[in-house]
Amino acid sequence: MPHLSFFWLEANNHHHIRAIQSNLCLSIKKAARNNRLTLPSIPDTLLTLNQLCKNPETTVHDVASLLIDDPVLTANIIRTANSIIFNRRNIICHDIFTAVSRLGIIRIRDIITAQTISSLKNTTIENIECNQLLKNSAFHSRQFAATMALICQKMQLHSNYPLKLEPEKALLTGLLADIGLFGLINEYAYFVEQGNYLDFNIAKYIFQDNCVLASQIVLTQWGFDEDYIAVATNTTSLLHENDINYLTIARMAHHLLLFKANDDAINDHDVELNLAGAEVMYELTNMSGFEFDHQLKQITHNCGI
Repeated sequence: MPHLSFFWLEANNHHHIRAIQSNLCLSIKKAARNNRLTLPSIPDTLLTLNQLCKNPETTVHDVASLLIDDPVLTANIIRTANSIIFNRRNIICHDIFTAVSRLGIIRIRDIITAQTISSLKNTTIENIECNQLLKNSAFHSRQFAATMALICQKMQLHSNYPLKLEPEKALLTGLLADIGLFGLINEYAYFVEQGNYLDFNIAKYIFQDNCVLASQIVLTQWGFDEDYIAVATNTTSLLHENDINYLTIARMAHHLLLFKANDDAINDHDVELNLAGAEVMYELTNMSGFEFDHQLKQITHNCGI
């Protein structure tokens, strides 16, 4: 199964073999072993917030005080807290302290990270091919994340028992599933700067093969929980393998998007469903393409990210 929110490539064994044998591939694996794959140009506020999240004594006041020094970030968080997906009680908040109290410290970190990654993917960089790859990733991540949130909402309606799933978290796990792509592109840029050359079509196979590992490293370093890591790596622990979890939602979303795109890869992709899951997939696969796209756009609009 391809990486969940990453782009899909046509099979090309010649390129695949050359990619595995390249010096760039060896360099990336070495960087991964040494935990050297990093994200570029992360705002100082996010770096400080990440440190606060690791401190068990951090309070809502600490986080609110940090964010209030960044008017743009403060406005974004308040807007997100008041969005339809994150504001279930439909109670409007007008200040950053209330917004942080409502969302929680960890969720604030997740939202700001997702907003930062989305912004970075749409920032123009010098390498035209890498720039286009990031923009494609931004589109697929939004589509994948919105599909996860939509399926999660439908699952809650069809399930006969309460599910420990939140549409807003499903959205965030989808948005951050290929976060490791930045580390891979950084390695490629550094590789080229050193006077090396590698055809970009081959480099894409390296990105595809190593995105799971890179995403796992970044999410682990940043302290994201196992739900984020499970979706990014398409693996889950034996303890939760029989539960309806975010990885289940991710696999359903991936299958549904393959179906909507008439992608032949769907023939090689299976997903295990319970009765509620089967009902959700039946409803969404029979939904018109126009209505399906409209609902995804509504979720993207309503999330405030």
